[in-house]
This record gives sequence, structure tokens and C-alpha cells, in this order.
Amino acid sequence: MDITILGIESSCDDTSAAVIRGRTLLSNVIASQDVHRKYGGVIPELASRAHQQNIIPVVDTAIREAGIELKDLDGIAFTRGPGLLGSLMVGVSFAKGLSLSLDIPMMDVNHLQGHISSHFIDLPDRQLAHPRFPFLCLLVSGGHSQIVLVKDYGEMEIVGTTIDDAAGEAFDKCAKVMGLPYPGGPVIDKLAKEGDPKRFKFAKPSVDGFNYSFSGLKTSFLYFLRDEMRENPNFIGENKADLCASLQSTIIEILLNKLVRAARHYDIRDIAIAGGVSANSGLRRAIVEEGVRRGWNTFLPEFKFTTDNAAMIAVTGYFKYQRGEFAPMDVVPVARISRM
Repeated sequence: MDITILGIESSCDDTSAAVIRGRTLLSNVIASQDVHRKYGGVIPELASRAHQQNIIPVVDTAIREAGIELKDLDGIAFTRGPGLLGSLMVGVSFAKGLSLSLDIPMMDVNHLQGHISSHFIDLPDRQLAHPRFPFLCLLVSGGHSQIVLVKDYGEMEIVGTTIDDAAGEAFDKCAKVMGLPYPGGPVIDKLAKEGDPKRFKFAKPSVDGFNYSFSGLKTSFLYFLRDEMRENPNFIGENKADLCASLQSTIIEILLNKLVRAARHYDIRDIAIAGGVSANSGLRRAIVEEGVRRGWNTFLPEFKFTTDNAAMIAVTGYFKYQRGEFAPMDVVPVARISRM
């Protein structure tokens, strides 16, 4: 019979549990935490408390929606890191307790590998298109902007990464300067559809290799608004859509410029994107258009797999289970992981 894995994700502010049989997703439940919105960012202590409240009902719902019982599980996959240490601790501790009670193995998962592995999930009603090895994945989220060379299910190499802010941080910080609500990325994406992406020009930092930098763009955007508002205090309100469109266009151009160079360098035509920012409609459209021009096979994750979710943790755990890569009971969460 196919291996059945329970996945648990608690790296930031979403508590999620999923059940996967083979590579077919049976359930994927997410409890989001709205408490952070009024603070303009995630408060770690509040996040870990919410995880404690949510994890049991979320796991119970995932098991029931999958149509199985706990005794049917072959293993438990959980996010070890990177992420908020208190939040990770909740998921790791729960996985340990359940593993002991059911006498089944655990698989610790790198959250970033999970995002990339989401491209190998199948749905009950259809098999999704999967990239072929080796492929390049542009991993873009609130805390990470990386180009990853994916050689196999568990063999991944970061060939480019941000040296300061990530693309998601640039979206959120620039949105905050404009007085937009948190998280800013989806708001900018929505407003950008109504604006002119060529109206304003912002800095595009030059960094060696395939690495990224977004701090210069953030500073350029801040100073531009400061100077314009000296002349017109209502500048942001009167030009909000064009500001969002121009900012989004600049971020996308920076991301794709390095991705194109990496694809040419490694002579790879299977190109994927993953992570929270991969939900951005402008980025999704731009990478498809770039793929058409350059003869790429492009792979975009379904929207439900772009945010933090346990389905991606479960499928990564499935591959680790097959290889016999089980986590010891003394495994601990880690806030930062420098390698794949």
C-alpha cells in the first residue's frame, strides 16, 4: 500500500496539517492568525500561543477530512526550520508526542525544501505537471529570495540568494510606507492591476553572481516618496495605483533578470517558482511570458500551495520516508538554516 504521511507546519503564523498518501493529497487544513494585522507584522509570542491553541483541532480536522484514522499513518513530517523558534517548537513537540504514541517514525523537513517540493504534489482528481530534474526554482517569500538548483527530490543547491532584504520584505516595507495594511504584498498586487508600471523608476541594485539585493530599492522608494510629498502632501493617495504597479514591476524585473542569467548559465529549461510571493499575479504572468520567449517549461504552484502549508511538508516527508531519513527523538527546531 502507498505510504501515508501526516505533515505539520508551524514555522510562522499559520498552523497547518495535511495528510498525503503516496504523492496524492488527501487533506490540507490551515488556521491563519489574524491577530498580527493590527501590529503590522508577526509577533512571535502571539504566534506561538496561537499555534498551541490551534494544533490539536487542525490535526484532528486533517485526519477526519482525509478519511483515515491515526492508526493508518506510516510517519509524521514536521517543519524543523527555518522560522520562529517558539512557533517551530509547538510543531516539533506535537510531532514527537504523536510519534511516540503511535510508534511511527518522524521526518524533519526544511521549510524551504518544502516550498520547492510542492511541485510534486498530486491531487485526488488529477495529476499535476511536475518539473524534470535538474530544474531551477525561484523561491520567493517574505524572508527568502533564492535561486535553487534542484538535482533530485532531496538534493538542492542554493546558487543565488538575497544579501539583505527579500522580495517579500520589499513589498511589505514599501506598502507600510504608503500606509497600506499588512501584509502588503497582496494589496500592492491588487492595486498594481489598476496602475501604470512604467510611470515611476526606482533603483535596481547590482549584485555579483546570481545573488539579490532589495535594500537599495526600498531606500530609493522611501526617498522618492519623501521628495515628492514635500511638493504634494497628497502624492501617495493620488498616485497609489501607479506607485504599486511601478514598484511591483521593478521587483519582478530584478527577480527575473538573475533567473534568466542562471538558466542560461546552467543550460536548464525547466523553471519553477515557489514561496509566498509566487502568488503574485504580476510575477506569475511575467515568468510565463519570459518562458515563452526563451523556450522554458514553466511550473507555477497552485495558489493554495504558495503560502505556508503542511501539504508541502508532507510530500517532502514522503520522499524522506522512502530514503529512510528519519529524525531522532532529540531533534530540536532551528530558527535559521543556511543550506538546503
